[in-house]
Amino acid sequence: MENEEKVVEKNAQQPEDSSSTMSATVTATAGETKTTKNEKMFRLFLLFMMTAQNSTVVLVSRYTRAGVSNEDSYVINDLIMVQEFGKLILAAALEYNATNGQLVRSMKENIFDRPKDFFRILIPSLLYLVQNSLLYVAISNLTAPMFQVTYQCKLLTTAVVSVIMLQRKYSLKQWLCLTALGIGVAIVVLGAQSDSKKDASDSNEEGEDANVQNLFVGLMAVTIACLCSAFAGVYFEFVLKRPTNDGGEARAPVSMWMRNVQMAFFSICIAYINMVRDSDRGVTGLVDENNDPVIKPFMHGFTGWVYVVVMLQAGGGLLVAAVIKYADNVLKGMATGVSVVTATL
Repeated sequence: MENEEKVVEKNAQQPEDSSSTMSATVTATAGETKTTKNEKMFRLFLLFMMTAQNSTVVLVSRYTRAGVSNEDSYVINDLIMVQEFGKLILAAALEYNATNGQLVRSMKENIFDRPKDFFRILIPSLLYLVQNSLLYVAISNLTAPMFQVTYQCKLLTTAVVSVIMLQRKYSLKQWLCLTALGIGVAIVVLGAQSDSKKDASDSNEEGEDANVQNLFVGLMAVTIACLCSAFAGVYFEFVLKRPTNDGGEARAPVSMWMRNVQMAFFSICIAYINMVRDSDRGVTGLVDENNDPVIKPFMHGFTGWVYVVVMLQAGGGLLVAAVIKYADNVLKGMATGVSVVTATL
């Protein structure tokens, strides 16, 4: 009789255990669904912010360069150095917040204690610096819509480089879309070349025949910038997402804010070397007491709109890191592609 009572009690408990297990499973599934939805919304928010940033920075940068005489224009290397200083300060502040005030400890662990891992960031820093310098050259020689359209070639180059370096696979539909993008850019470039040649032939009587050369310089700058962007972006994604080794033991990846601190540091060093080596900074149009032309000082030509560009670029660098961390480089490129429509309008 006692054994029968135990069996009855056990059978009575089984439905309760089964129902509790099912409710726990449903709760866990609902939690995972909510988390996945929040992650998707966060990614969309990042892509929206990047689209707005790309559209704004191109238009404002074009405004600061167009219609400004050589004597009053700023030196591109000065702008890059100032914006990298801004990026360094922002990234350090975010790392300070993320580590609950342990910024010095984080720098010691990720920079001084691991110099080999620290110097890996030198490669994308150099490539991004070359890219930023060439982008201002391109903006100075191309219209904003033309620049935005041609710069979308980085989508194709980024996809190819990610396949080679990250062994990433894309569907046939994605490759067809990227190919269509390349064909569209080629059509725009060919149309712009024919229009430029026509304008040059019409203005020969006035001696204004430099439009074709300006277009060529702008297109070459965009092409090299696309290659630099692809290699730098994919390499930075590889470094940002992979776990680091600490004495043969895997450890968590370095935070994206610390990676931005490292990258900004190298970019400032490289920009400073370029500034010291640059013997042709241009002149201000003024003369000194010896009747010699005055060389442009540091931050010459910085207006309010130039400082807007600095803030946009400094914040944009951190935004790029966040998009690469939570999405990938191709989605980042798609976001900048949407900015073509915005900038054209």
